[in-house]
Amino acid sequence: MSTVDDYLLNVNPVHKERLEAIRQLVKQLVPEAEESIAYGMPAYKYRAKPLIYFASFKDHMSIFPTPGPAVELEEKLRNYKVSKGTIQFTLQHPLPDELLKEIILTRRAEIDAAYEI
Repeated sequence: MSTVDDYLLNVNPVHKERLEAIRQLVKQLVPEAEESIAYGMPAYKYRAKPLIYFASFKDHMSIFPTPGPAVELEEKLRNYKVSKGTIQFTLQHPLPDELLKEIILTRRAEIDAAYEI
């Protein structure tokens, strides 16, 4: 796979819709983010730093926003399986768009802050 479109062609169709929605949120909130494939999954970099990655698995989907947003938003993520830099969700228990926006914008702010130093 060399593009996100290629990746999404091979995803469970039920997951594809949700992952495409995440893709569109990233493009809306961070239009300058660069889209690619990294580690075999869709990846977005902002200012040459990882912004967020996402992937589909057999029984769940995951986003990988790096550890910062998972720690900063820990209370809001308490009902999800979270490990260092990874947030798992399912179609039955999805991440709401507002929470996804907050995760993406939190990571963007982290990257921006690193450039202000």
